[in-house]
Amino acid sequence: MRIKPVFLILAVVVFTSVLSAQKGQGPPTATPPQTQTPGMPEGDAGSQNPPQTKERPKTQAQGPVAMTEKEVTKEIKSGPAEKLIQDVKQRGVDFDMAPEIEKRLRKAKATDEEVEAVKQAGPKARAQAAKLALATAQAGPRGVPKEQGQAYDAVRTELDPDKCIVLADDYAKKYPDSSLLSYVYSFEANAYQQKGDVEKVVQLTQESLKLKSDNIMSLVMMVGMMPQPQYLKNHETDRDKLLLQAESEGNRALQLLATIPKQASESDADHQKHVAEISSQVHAALGMVHLERATEPLSGVDKAELAKAEQEFTTAVTTADRGNPQDYYRLGEAYSMDGKLKDALQAFTNASQAGQGTMLKAYADQRIEDLKKRMGQVSTTPSPK
Repeated sequence: MRIKPVFLILAVVVFTSVLSAQKGQGPPTATPPQTQTPGMPEGDAGSQNPPQTKERPKTQAQGPVAMTEKEVTKEIKSGPAEKLIQDVKQRGVDFDMAPEIEKRLRKAKATDEEVEAVKQAGPKARAQAAKLALATAQAGPRGVPKEQGQAYDAVRTELDPDKCIVLADDYAKKYPDSSLLSYVYSFEANAYQQKGDVEKVVQLTQESLKLKSDNIMSLVMMVGMMPQPQYLKNHETDRDKLLLQAESEGNRALQLLATIPKQASESDADHQKHVAEISSQVHAALGMVHLERATEPLSGVDKAELAKAEQEFTTAVTTADRGNPQDYYRLGEAYSMDGKLKDALQAFTNASQAGQGTMLKAYADQRIEDLKKRMGQVSTTPSPK
């Protein structure tokens, strides 16, 4: 099963700020990858962004025609959330989000994810992203040969994951000493993440970090994948080592994020929001580290690790502008194992509400029903004399 997380569809603006802040330079970036596996329950190799379709919208000479509110509303009513999100990312919309528009979209049953995607696709948001991307390009690495730069642009702008992988592999063969290779591996890892190949994501992000240890893009992806059940199952003998590495690298990612300077074109509020969104992903990954440790085979439930998991997942959902339903779900799991049934019920309820339009809602709803039965049995069981 592959479920797209209800997570903020971050515009280019986020990793533009992140990468350009590292030592004062960094290549222009595309939309950053999501880092958390969406499969619920464990064992599903998730893909964060669904593969882009090969068919593109009809275009005019200047590019894809922006979607109208009427078109957006029609897609909300007639198709899956993934299709609308993909379309607005490719085409943009011809309006900026306003309270009355959001109200109409939600009346059409738009999910939080769809609303945020439409918001980021508006003219003002796109103009700001383009402005920051240009600023980053101007501040990017110097001395890159034109041919390399063109090949790099082809990798970072390719929406089809299979094509991106081919382009990235070709780049690595042609330009093994390129200063951009670390970022090429980042985009290739993101492409494999879309395909649900967790092994390749970890492998490529590790290669990327060998070339540039402070590549936040790769660091966040790697930290997000390592503690996931489907990855650990394939590396049982290294389980403890991998969890320790994910914890260490997760803390390092938080330290790097705390040092990112605000861009000249960013407001203080926007900068804080961008850093918080990425930090939320890292806290969720740390939550998975502690949740996995709390339930290690043959050792029983470790209450201390459960408490740490609860803290990290709580930080993840409160740090982000909108809490990720997967994080709420995992928080519910931790509370449930910890015997905090009311807290677990609330967490699963939040997961259900945030997961509207995804299969995660069905999992959360089932846990809610199970908890209600469990709580009813607990409340009606006579106290021992």
